[in-house]
Amino acid sequence: MSHATERQTVPSLIRYLVNHVHPDTHTFLSHKVEDNWVDISYREALDKIDAISAWFIDIGIKKGDRLALMMENGPDYIYYDQALQQVGGVNTSIYPTLSETDIEYILNDSGARTIICGNPFLFRKVLQVANNCPELDRIIPAFDDYEKYLEIHKLDAGVISFKELINIGTTLIGRHQSAINRAREAILPSDLSCLIYTSGTTGIPKGVMLTHHNLVENVRVSLVQIPIIEKTDTFLSFLPLSHVFERTATYHVCLYAGAKMAFAQGLELLAKNMAEVKPNVMNCVPRLLERIHDRAMKNGTSAGGLKSKIFLWALDIGRKHRIANEDGKKSGLILNSQHALAEKLVFSKIKERTGGNLKIMLSGGGALPKNIGEFFGDLGIKVLEGFGLTETSPVMAVTEVHRQIYGTVGRIVPGIEVAIQNIDTKEIYTIQTHESFKEDFQSEEGEIIVRGHCVMKGYLNKPKETAATIDKDNWLHTGDIGRFFKGNLQITDRLKNMLVNAYGKNIYPTPVENTYLKSPKIEGVFLLGDKREFITAFIIPAKETLQEQFGLDDTFFQNADPFIEDKAIKDWLTQDIRKLSNELAKFERIKNFKIKRNPFSMEDGEITPTMKPKRKVIEKKYADAIEELYAGEAAAD
Repeated sequence: MSHATERQTVPSLIRYLVNHVHPDTHTFLSHKVEDNWVDISYREALDKIDAISAWFIDIGIKKGDRLALMMENGPDYIYYDQALQQVGGVNTSIYPTLSETDIEYILNDSGARTIICGNPFLFRKVLQVANNCPELDRIIPAFDDYEKYLEIHKLDAGVISFKELINIGTTLIGRHQSAINRAREAILPSDLSCLIYTSGTTGIPKGVMLTHHNLVENVRVSLVQIPIIEKTDTFLSFLPLSHVFERTATYHVCLYAGAKMAFAQGLELLAKNMAEVKPNVMNCVPRLLERIHDRAMKNGTSAGGLKSKIFLWALDIGRKHRIANEDGKKSGLILNSQHALAEKLVFSKIKERTGGNLKIMLSGGGALPKNIGEFFGDLGIKVLEGFGLTETSPVMAVTEVHRQIYGTVGRIVPGIEVAIQNIDTKEIYTIQTHESFKEDFQSEEGEIIVRGHCVMKGYLNKPKETAATIDKDNWLHTGDIGRFFKGNLQITDRLKNMLVNAYGKNIYPTPVENTYLKSPKIEGVFLLGDKREFITAFIIPAKETLQEQFGLDDTFFQNADPFIEDKAIKDWLTQDIRKLSNELAKFERIKNFKIKRNPFSMEDGEITPTMKPKRKVIEKKYADAIEELYAGEAAAD
């Protein structure tokens, strides 16, 4: 394989790093085993990868075969993925939270020949549906003591533990190494690399077909846009690798740039892991940043007195300093001195909780409220926003490090075209590229459409759905509404989310919901009001804040009634809702609401694996409650 083509497919990336960037003894992965962080070198990882590939070759896996993964983030995911990729297999990742029905559908739709299961819970799910999946040859538990779960199941597929698979594969490397190398070198950039199933907010799961070129080129141009990623950086991974955002923005970026990848132990231990790993880069979702903001505000102000005054003073200085720098002005000696003091007294303490070494955090998977981005900017923590879909590999736009416009998702990445199209007439208002960027450019609002190297090959086995998404001119219709603002792409909402009130006014829920999410009392908002005279909502209160305010224990949240009817709690929330409503147009304001006892859940089918509410499901399930909202008085009016 020539040097020029060594980084054009996913399995070529790790070989390039070893041949041209790092020695094979260099640390590639890190994870926690009991109480200690264990580093894994490239050599150790490559040995395991080749052993698994040798086993694949031995059982007859060939180019184009689908191999499924349903497991948590960790070294085993990387070994298995790299091993199947280098023999030409197609990674078919399945969200661990999916139902057995969806798992069965995906295994059959993809024709997956194997599936690796990361823990007993996932293994039991697969055992329930395995005999309904005729293409499934092997089930691979990646944990010990799996035999006890087989006692009540008579399976058509074989079962082999991941540990045993690697042991067998290790003995086969010598026999199959040449075949592995030939298979890896035969992979074309246009070949399928992975299938990622996405159901969106409605419908049957669709297998998004992404090629090696889709994924590798997406990483390359993203690094052009964010040139500060270095081979000495450490990434902390906690978002699921079954989702394209984490796979591209952490896993593949690390493989392309030569950075180290450490695996968090889960969301509940993330803060502890950040302090231990001291990452330079971390990808996150808006909700995590909102929680960090809420906790920082609570810790900084709850004590009152001098401590609270210092905290609020520091935030004000941080805001003034940020604005001065963003506008290209000189901060001035006095402001710089004040900022240095604010850094010492307040900002450094908050940064220590993230490990103290963060260069950037990249937010994706949803809209980041403008005030949250500004808060982190005030602290001196750089949060970049990115935008894209599974169908776009995913990155279409990302914030430039030196040019931050809060409330936007940044500049279009190189090599693609992004257009804004009139929703009704289909007129294209503007087509923008990386090269056409102008800092003062603004456009009208419409649907965001895209074409270029990031666009998927299509949906597996679904030509009609593919044709409905990618038109005859090769524009992929994202279903997102937006515009260009100061040259950057700005997302307004999802086309399917748009509410049209009884008077014909278009209301995009996301910016309205984000306004109310400024309240520390509120964790979630689900806006209602399509074809209605006014807007109502389901409000999800911030659990810890609610408990502290009203002295509630966990049994309160275990009540079978999905809604909280307590008048004192409603009055308490109404105070903030009325105050924040002043920031909105009258037709956007919440006039009545019900308090949802617990957040919408994936287990109940109310949200997608990427945490987006399924509007039709929610509106049908809580139809009676919605009617009550419009029958009652406008409590927040």
